[in-house]
Amino acid sequence: MSLMNLFSLKGKTAIVTGGAGHLGTAFSEALAEAGANVVIASRNEKKCIELAERLRNEYDITAVGMELDVSSLDSINKCWENVYLKTGSIDILVNNATYGASGSIETLSEDDWAKGIDGTINNVFRCTKAAIPYMKQQKTGVIINISSMYGNVSPDPMIYGDSGFDSPPNYGAGKSAIMQFTRYCACHLADYGIRVNCISPGPFPNPDVQKEGWFIDNLNNKNPLGRIGQPSDLKGIAILLASDASSYITGQNIFIDGGWTIW
Repeated sequence: MSLMNLFSLKGKTAIVTGGAGHLGTAFSEALAEAGANVVIASRNEKKCIELAERLRNEYDITAVGMELDVSSLDSINKCWENVYLKTGSIDILVNNATYGASGSIETLSEDDWAKGIDGTINNVFRCTKAAIPYMKQQKTGVIINISSMYGNVSPDPMIYGDSGFDSPPNYGAGKSAIMQFTRYCACHLADYGIRVNCISPGPFPNPDVQKEGWFIDNLNNKNPLGRIGQPSDLKGIAILLASDASSYITGQNIFIDGGWTIW
């Protein structure tokens, strides 16, 4: 197989949860550029439909936007069934969607704690469980879970000060669980030709946060490469893990963090 064919996703159907968001857009764009037919799914159906239209025009692929609530197994099952009926396969699932509640150890209520856990590991569990029957039937499939560097290291309080930007404790706990869930799934689904890997982004603050220059300076100074991540920095790893170029890689977690977690 040629190198170009190794990375090609032509004819594959990919679902990206939260696929029109800050990082999700980059995943959706990368999959489309590699030739996949992309389903962009989130609660904001309008935003997903708009991105799908742009991707169809730019890359001459099939792209659709769908409504999806990853907190509801019923919503997930309906979406996956709809995708399968439209395309005949579910080849790639990128579990990117996340939600939670802000707060510190002292201020988080039990309900807010539970919401953050539900919006990280529980939503990945639900989406993965719903996709497995389709992939088992095909005897092939790729699942890419999106975790975070904060699933491996703690936020540094000195970076955040009293700004309120600090990551809540349930976010890191849930993202750490995604790493272990990835290993578990990779082990138990390998016999069915299903590969499962994890991407852990580092500092990728959204555009609103980037307006806080002092905070971005703190992030830059903490990072070995001296800069924050741009969504485009995630495209290469997404295509590697989604394609046959990683046919012998499963159960791995890869940090895309500018070196943040090496010290």
